[in-house]
Amino acid sequence: MVDNDDMVLNVFGEPLEICCKSPITGYFRDGLCRTDTSDYGLHLTCALLTNEFLEFSKSQGNDLSTPRPEFGFEGLKEGDKWCICAGRWTEALEAGKAPKIYLSATHQKMLSMVQIEVLERYALDLE
Repeated sequence: MVDNDDMVLNVFGEPLEICCKSPITGYFRDGLCRTDTSDYGLHLTCALLTNEFLEFSKSQGNDLSTPRPEFGFEGLKEGDKWCICAGRWTEALEAGKAPKIYLSATHQKMLSMVQIEVLERYALDLE
């Protein structure tokens, strides 16, 4: 079941904000880190990518930096915003390589995997 746009909330219980439109991100390629039951990766976390994280992800079998023109994918670089898988972010956290995140654009389902206090330590959008 696809998230209903009227009910898609971020970790604060507020409407989920756009993560990025250029490059276009999200499981549904609509700029939002939203999900449904077909999204086994749970692309919930809006991250500001770093070279360190991109190398870590590649070492774990998910190369996000190499262009794949056959899929319309230009490859990602440091400084891009991207909806990354919840599991990959938590793996990177445990390895000391987690990128900073935008909580206003991170889906509330992330709270079932990581405590808000941990997410807040990596937040780029807290005052």
